Amino acid sequence: MTGPLRVALVGPAHPYKGGGARHTTELAHRLRALGHPTAIESWRAQYPAALYPGRQTIADPEGEPYPDTRHDLAWYRPDGWWRTGRRLARDADLVVLTLFSPIQVPAYLGLLAGLRSRRGGPRVVALCHNVLPHERRSVDVSLVRALLRRTDGVVTHSPEQARLAEGLLGAGRDLPVVAAMPPHLPETGGAAPEGTGAPGGERRHLLFLGIVRPYKGVDLLLRALAGGAPEDVTLTVAGEFWGGTAELEAQAAGLGIADRVRFLDGYVPAEELPGLFGAADAVVLPYRTATATQNVWLAHEHGVPVVATRAGTLADHVREGVDGLLCEPGDAADLARALGEFYAPGEPGRLRDGVRPVDAEPYWRAYTERLLGA
Repeated sequence: MTGPLRVALVGPAHPYKGGGARHTTELAHRLRALGHPTAIESWRAQYPAALYPGRQTIADPEGEPYPDTRHDLAWYRPDGWWRTGRRLARDADLVVLTLFSPIQVPAYLGLLAGLRSRRGGPRVVALCHNVLPHERRSVDVSLVRALLRRTDGVVTHSPEQARLAEGLLGAGRDLPVVAAMPPHLPETGGAAPEGTGAPGGERRHLLFLGIVRPYKGVDLLLRALAGGAPEDVTLTVAGEFWGGTAELEAQAAGLGIADRVRFLDGYVPAEELPGLFGAADAVVLPYRTATATQNVWLAHEHGVPVVATRAGTLADHVREGVDGLLCEPGDAADLARALGEFYAPGEPGRLRDGVRPVDAEPYWRAYTERLLGA
C-alpha cells in the first residue's frame, strides 16, 4: 500500500441493527482516521422479511453513525445493484463486500457485473463474517462459491473459516487472509449496576443473550441448568427467537425448570443491556458452532464472567479460570459440569474479580492492516 485508498464498504449501517451494522460503521470510522477516504454503501431493504423473521431496523443508533453513508441498495432492485457497481468502478480503489448470508450474493454478483464493466476498476475483497451459514443448504455453497471466485481477495475472521473459504475458491487462488474480529460493542451507557442478590454479591442468575437459533445451543443450556446448576439458580434467555419460544418452553417444562427460566422474545436495545447484565452472575454461551461473536467482550465490558463452549473463537476471548469457564460444544453434560463448578463456594465472585474490559485498539490496528493488505 503506497498511499491513501478510496474505500467503499458494502454492508449494513444504521438503521440496521446488531453487530454487523456496528462493525461496518466502526470499520468506516477507523479507515477514515487512517487517512483513507471511505464511504458505506448500505441498504434500504437488505433481506426479504420472509427470509429474516427478526426485526431488521431500529430507531436509535447504537454508536456514532458514519456520515458518508448511502442507502441505495435493495434486494428487489437488480438495476440498482448494477448502477452502484458502475459508480464504484469510477469512485473507489477498493470495494469491500461484507458477507453475512448467501441471501446477499445475488445483489453482490449484480454489483460485481457493474464493477467489471469498466476496465481497470477497483480491487474487490469479500469480507466474510460467515463464509457459509451454520444451518446451510446446498444452494448456499453454490452461491458463495460463485461470489468468492469473482473477487480479488477473501478475508475471514478465523483459521477455520479460512479453510472453508479456501475449499470454495479452488486451485490457483491466493489463500484467504485471516483477520481476528475486533471489538465493536454497542454504547450502553456504562457498566452494569451492582446487584443485590445473596451474600457475597451473588445473583444466583444466569443470562443467555442473542438471536436464538439451534446452533446457539439454548436447548443444551436448559438441560445443563436442570442437571448441573444449583436448584436456586435461574436463567434469562433474551433475544429474538427465530422459531418462537414454544418448543423451548415445552422443554423447560419437561425438565421441571419452567419456574426457573424466563424467555424474553425480541431484540434487546442497548439501553436495556446494563440491567440484564447487572442481574446475572455469568453470561452463558452454549454454542454448538461459532465463527466470531462479541458477546464475551460485551459481558466483560459490564463486569460479568462467561461460561462458554470452545466453539469457533469463543475460547480465544475467555481466560479459563480467570474471567470464565469453558466446556465442550454440543455436550450438555460438560456444560452442566461447568455450571456446577461456576457455583462452587466463592467462585462467582472470584471470576467476577478477574474480569477486565477488552482493549480494542490493538485488535483494530491489526484488523485494518490485514484488510488493506488483502
